[in-house]
Amino acid sequence: MLGGRLWRDGEFLKLWAGQGISEIGSQVSMLALPTVAILVLGASPFQVGLLAACETVAFPVLGLVAGVYVDRLRRRPLMIACDVGRLLALASVPIAFELNVLSMPLLYAVALIVGVGTVFFDLAYQSYLPALIGRADLIEGNTKLQVTSSVAQMAGPALGGFLIQLLGPARAVAADAASFVISVVSLVWIRRAEPSPSPASESGRRGFFNEMWEGIQVVFGNSTIWKIAGSTSTFNLGSNLCFAVFLIFVYRVLHLSPGTVGVIFAAGAVGGLLGALTAAWIPRRIGLGPTLFVTILLGGLSLVLVPLAQYGLAIPLLFASMFFGSFVNPVYNINQVSLRQTVTPDRLQGRMNATVRTIVWGTNPIGAFIGGIIGSTYGVVPALYVGIAISLLAGFWILLGPIRLRVQPEAVA
Repeated sequence: MLGGRLWRDGEFLKLWAGQGISEIGSQVSMLALPTVAILVLGASPFQVGLLAACETVAFPVLGLVAGVYVDRLRRRPLMIACDVGRLLALASVPIAFELNVLSMPLLYAVALIVGVGTVFFDLAYQSYLPALIGRADLIEGNTKLQVTSSVAQMAGPALGGFLIQLLGPARAVAADAASFVISVVSLVWIRRAEPSPSPASESGRRGFFNEMWEGIQVVFGNSTIWKIAGSTSTFNLGSNLCFAVFLIFVYRVLHLSPGTVGVIFAAGAVGGLLGALTAAWIPRRIGLGPTLFVTILLGGLSLVLVPLAQYGLAIPLLFASMFFGSFVNPVYNINQVSLRQTVTPDRLQGRMNATVRTIVWGTNPIGAFIGGIIGSTYGVVPALYVGIAISLLAGFWILLGPIRLRVQPEAVA
């Protein structure tokens, strides 16, 4: 869906362009921050797992709170404030390195601050899109944004690996900080008026907990939404357990260089671009529910190839794992996010997204923390196998009901 009428929507194009640059920068940091910990500071598997947990722990802690404020406040100014905060936090890493004061506690703090900014930004971002472009264009809008994300996943890690080898991992983080400047400019540039917030509950009752509770009810009152949340959270638990030790596995067991790892990430992400381009086509052929089931199952199966890389053909196996995992991820996400946005009223978008994100991202730090413990106690390979086993359970949630969906439901006003 590279065509479509959003190409003629200048306000959407501003958002799309700015976030594309920011996504590339974030992909650089995704590789650079743990590489700083492993290669510069000599971090243990537990410390790397803790660092990964710090990046996502804000979702289970602040997710529901953030959802209330995303529906109470105008979303675009909130996104701008989050970008500025993340910019300043990431800029501290290369500065601390130059001053010879870089440490694991500083990396933990940066990860926490960036995580808090990401909580508020992502909830505001998903909730802002339906107001910016309208419900009828959500599949097209989400597809274009996912295509950009997939391109960033191709360019970002390769750029990150190159910058890490050229400048060092700490200085490479500066690229992500700079990308947030672009994001801020693009958001400030948007001129389309945003609807006034109206967070009061359907009964008209206001108040923080009343508003939070209504968001929870929207999710758990819709069997499709909470089962999809259960599936996604199960997969995230297993995959984050794997990724907590993934870079230690490729650096210390497979002895690959940062540049090679960046190229593997980038080459594998070609699958993400193809997945995003076919995300609307696949459910038209096999149905929405079967699409969700097949893609979440294949996501778990793609992880099986990672530990097999220790026995030979490491680069082809890692490439295949990244390619297939990256292909199914946007197909699943574009369709399930569009489904949630379609069936939820605009005034509840922030709280619905917050409740779902609290569930599905709440397992990320748990998985990363457990992965670090298993990796330190039993080794990184056993941690990989445990994560794979958990990820493969995710499809059972879709079998409980969502698999019967054939098409996207009618939009809710």
